[in-house]
Amino acid sequence: MADHHHGHSHQHVHGQHAHGHGSMSGVLGLALALTLGYAIVELVAGTVFKSLALVSDAGHMFSDALALGLAWFAAWVSARPAGSRHTYGLARAEVLAAFVNGVALLLVVVFIAVESIRRLMQPQDVDGLGVMVVAFVGLVLNLGVVLILSRGERSLNLRAAMLHVTSDVVGSVAALIAGAVIYFTGWKPIDPILSIVIALLILASTIGLLREALHVLMEGVPRSVKLEEVGKAIARITGVRSVHDLHIWNISSGRVALSAHLDVDDLSRWPTMLNEARHVLEERFGIDHVTLQPEVRGPTGHGRPEVVKIFARR
Repeated sequence: MADHHHGHSHQHVHGQHAHGHGSMSGVLGLALALTLGYAIVELVAGTVFKSLALVSDAGHMFSDALALGLAWFAAWVSARPAGSRHTYGLARAEVLAAFVNGVALLLVVVFIAVESIRRLMQPQDVDGLGVMVVAFVGLVLNLGVVLILSRGERSLNLRAAMLHVTSDVVGSVAALIAGAVIYFTGWKPIDPILSIVIALLILASTIGLLREALHVLMEGVPRSVKLEEVGKAIARITGVRSVHDLHIWNISSGRVALSAHLDVDDLSRWPTMLNEARHVLEERFGIDHVTLQPEVRGPTGHGRPEVVKIFARR
């Protein structure tokens, strides 16, 4: 006997998600248009002024445009309803997009590092004033895009897109500094040196994002939830003897699911125990997608697998 807590709660979350998708599409669309347009400007300017900082920043902005496009597509796909082939829907598409965007950022880091080393070995003339002007405009635009994205729904997908653009803010600041140093002192190595700094900053943020996205894709227990606390909370419910086969995972970055087997004293009291368990899980842990299976066992728990972790009532 099992009860699937899908009904009202699942529909409510989906409705919110669909509403969020509507606003998300506009936010990501505007950010995409601004980012792609200025990436072209920076690429042309970096080539004309022979600035690696600008060219690397332009390459990063092109990857941002790709990231924003992927984020928009993932948000659209994840809003599609569940079906017979995907019973949870396609909500995890947003997490997959975040992971792909993280891998793309790693490729950008490699490109910047290789080009920076090459420029250090073979310095080139750079138009410092031109770099400053273009970098300043890029900084203002990137800050505007960050502001636009900050209005969207907080998800792992949007965080990945935000990381792309935020690292571009750092890139624009670095390019602005490089242009100023070259213009006032003529010291050309500052351009590739700051490019390496940009790459290291991007790398540090990207590793954290990739770890979190991979944790969700591998169905790890959400970092905001402690498995032991959840198991003990369910075991304290009147009528529940113990909890085993407890699993908690993310359906997507904002939706947590749980399944468990409960050893109970009296199966006739199951509806009351189930309602209390739902209440505890939603109020204390924010888990509203729950599957619980009651089982009536003997005092010794005969037949239970030894490898299963058990949370017993005290």
